[in-house]
Amino acid sequence: MTYGEKLYEGKAKILYQTEDPALVVQYFKDDATAFNAQKRGTIVDKGVCNNKISAALFAHLEGQGIRTHFVRTLDDRAMMVKRLEIVPLEVTIRNISAGGMAKLLGIEEGLVLKPPVFEWHYKSDALGDPLINDDHILAMGWATESELAQIRRESFRVNDALKVFFNARRLDLVDSKLEFGRSASGILLGDEISPDTMRLWEHGTRTKFDKDRFRRDLGSVEDAYREVLRRVLGETFQAARA
Repeated sequence: MTYGEKLYEGKAKILYQTEDPALVVQYFKDDATAFNAQKRGTIVDKGVCNNKISAALFAHLEGQGIRTHFVRTLDDRAMMVKRLEIVPLEVTIRNISAGGMAKLLGIEEGLVLKPPVFEWHYKSDALGDPLINDDHILAMGWATESELAQIRRESFRVNDALKVFFNARRLDLVDSKLEFGRSASGILLGDEISPDTMRLWEHGTRTKFDKDRFRRDLGSVEDAYREVLRRVLGETFQAARA
């Protein structure tokens, strides 16, 4: 499929313009990065998996009354989304201790967190996406108090909906990274929802089905992404080669 002019290329996705200035094409790449792009590689058909997983999860969240930038799927690797002014913040919601939180606090992975832990991070690879608080955000003018309140509220709604969704598929939602943006109709959930942006553990075994398999050189990375897609869609995955 032919897209319009390239607007932006990030680590995992490319945005292309469309004839409608309010819409852009979001294209998913197979490129993989970790540790703020210090580690790089390729996960075969990751773009296909993440596009389909994100589309299904965005549609599910929309059905729960959560507003997102998703419009429709275009092909195996691309979706049409609403154009957003991305708020330069990343939200991490943690249901189980893992990754950065475990390292920061010197605790073991696997501790169930009640209530879930909400974190703000400044979106900057160069700075390592540092952990920040509301006062930092307001002082720097990255968002308003009302925007922060709305993002926090919507983040917990997303977390609740996804926990239930994955629990029915015998996966624990350990944590997830969310991004939001401004549109003419207000704050919307943007970016993607995929094994790149979530930790998913098998019930009981804690087998990892997410990008930690790439980060930690655990192997079977492609199989993990395909298994998540299979469970999300409830069907056998057949990779569509570009």
